[in-house]
Amino acid sequence: MADEYALRVIGYIHSELRDPAAAPKQGTEGAPDAWLDLAPYAVPAARGLRVGQRLIVISWLHRADRDLLEVHPRDDARNPLTGVFATRSADRPNPLGLHRVTIREIDGGRLRIGPIEAVDGTPIVDLKIDLDQP
Repeated sequence: MADEYALRVIGYIHSELRDPAAAPKQGTEGAPDAWLDLAPYAVPAARGLRVGQRLIVISWLHRADRDLLEVHPRDDARNPLTGVFATRSADRPNPLGLHRVTIREIDGGRLRIGPIEAVDGTPIVDLKIDLDQP
């Protein structure tokens, strides 16, 4: 069994959020909408997506500390030190982010989605239909 695997970036987030420290912790905590620009090779994979549909966006949290294994939840030192697997921390061995969003607009290979707390330039590695559609 391999110890490492390769991911292909399918696109990037373009957001008004630039500073991870200033970004909301979760999309539901006041995050804006953002554009997801798909890589040209990935555009056919978006066939069938529609405005109003909910997605799970899987991001690569490229600014994360992959060596950090324990954190104070929500970056609050009053919270006890906790293993990252028991938190939603971006800092973790494999910094995959999960973002539940709604498709607001589709413009060719661009999707306006939101709310999403990912900062500008965040690589996206996959999209999944949210089976818990409202």
